[in-house]
Amino acid sequence: MQTKECPDDICEQLCEHPQTICLAKKESISDNEAQQVAEIFKLLGDTTRVKILQVLSKRELCVCDIAAVIEMGQSAVSHQLRLLRNARLVRYRREGKMAWYSLDDEHVRSLLSQGIDHIKHR
Repeated sequence: MQTKECPDDICEQLCEHPQTICLAKKESISDNEAQQVAEIFKLLGDTTRVKILQVLSKRELCVCDIAAVIEMGQSAVSHQLRLLRNARLVRYRREGKMAWYSLDDEHVRSLLSQGIDHIKHR
């Protein structure tokens, strides 16, 4: 049995609004910026990385502690942290033989918090 498509999500009549289009183009981000944002969201598309960011949103932790909290090996956690660090989502500092990680800035905390708030909002 075939069903006829009913595209309710498109305009039924072509009627562009030049002023609105011009304004929207001026407000649009560049292709490079869009690519960078897409890369961040790709990184956030992994549950392990989201868990790491969530625990770091509460406090600075060393790699050993992060591994224990999310129940993964240090090597695997270290790999994920490297990806997050390269994307400037986390930063680290060395203290002797320990590597301490925290979120890079409040933008990361806000992005994560908004995502969590969004899924809890029903």
